[in-house]
Order: sequence, then C-alpha cells, then structure tokens
Amino acid sequence: MGRDSWTVRRTRHKPWGAIALVLLTGAALMRNGADISPGPPQPAAAAALDTGRDVTVGPVEGEPVQTLAYAPAARIGIPAIEVDAPIVDVNLDEQGWIAAPSAEDPNLAGWYQNGISPGQRGTAVVVGHVDNLSGPAVFYGLGSLDKGQHVEVTRYDGRVAVFQVYGVEVFAKNDFPGPRVYGDTGYAELRVITCGGSYTKAGGYEANVVVFARLVETR
Repeated sequence: MGRDSWTVRRTRHKPWGAIALVLLTGAALMRNGADISPGPPQPAAAAALDTGRDVTVGPVEGEPVQTLAYAPAARIGIPAIEVDAPIVDVNLDEQGWIAAPSAEDPNLAGWYQNGISPGQRGTAVVVGHVDNLSGPAVFYGLGSLDKGQHVEVTRYDGRVAVFQVYGVEVFAKNDFPGPRVYGDTGYAELRVITCGGSYTKAGGYEANVVVFARLVETR
C-alpha cells in the first residue's frame, strides 16, 4: 500500500490554517486483475454539505456543547459502519507530511498529535486507510455515512467526544479545498479522512473522502 499523507504547518494545536493539499494513496482491492476498480462506497448526494448554509451558524441542531480541554485521542467508534478501532498518534515525516498509521494493521486510525484534540474548539482530524493488500481497512465504509450519524472518539483522559455528521464529500487530490476542510468554524469539529474516488493501478485513488462532523455530546 502506498503512503497516506498530507501537508500541515508545524504549529502545535493549530496546524490547519496554512494547509494546502491532502494527498492520500492506497492499494485498492483489485478483483480478477482489473485495471480499474470502482473502489469503496462513495457518498450519496443526500450526504453532501449544504453549500447554501453557513456552517458557522450551525449545521447541527441544538445548542453548542461545552468543549473539552486538550487530551490525546485513544479510540474511534462509528457504529453505523461498525468501526471500533484504536487510534495511534502520528507525526510529521522527514518531508513534512503527516505520517499515516501502519497499513499492516487494517483496524487502525491515526490522529495528528500536534493538532486539535477531539472535543477541543477547532478542527480535529483523524485519518485511516481505506484498504490494504489483504482487503478492506478501518475506513472502507466511510463514504456510506449519512447526515445525523455519530462518530465517537474516546480520549486518554477518559472522556468521550461524540460528533454528529453533517456532511460527507469526495474531493479530488489535485483540487483539495484545504481551508474548507480544516478551517476553524468556531466550534469543536472533527474531520475523518480516507482514500476515495475511482482507482487505477497507474494513479491510485483519485480523491479523498472527508466526513464533516460537529461535537454534540461529551461524557
């Protein structure tokens, strides 16, 4: 499997302001030696962001939830797609890209440890592989999520941050809207990212699936 990576500014807790691009690559499940694969589930039109609504006003119903202090992420759960996976801290590699979690373990997600902590005010980011050479990986079903479904992140302080999905989008690797994905909305937000779009042996995955979610509960 290729490397999942994306650029960030080297600033603790707020790395997303200068983000330029997300580049994720993967090893699609190639059936019967085909050169082109339809790949994992892709978002439905109904799950797309409401571009006519200002996300800073509130794409999620209800009053804003009290945010949490900084604490590392430990585990992610997405009940709708049966995800229950440990989270490892990932950092920058020698080229200044965020390193991906190991592709050898298909049930593993990564959180950039110098970024926003899930539950803090700001935009936290969790990433994971869509597949590896053995089959589907942790976020294979990410594109099938719908608005209103929940993502739960357990933190090492024992708190759980519950986020509600308000959009699922596919963005081409060569036209990734960094500020739109990583920008600070004034709320505690989460982005979950994996590979997406169609796949070719020559070019890999053409896009990224991005889940947009906002904090709705802590416990």
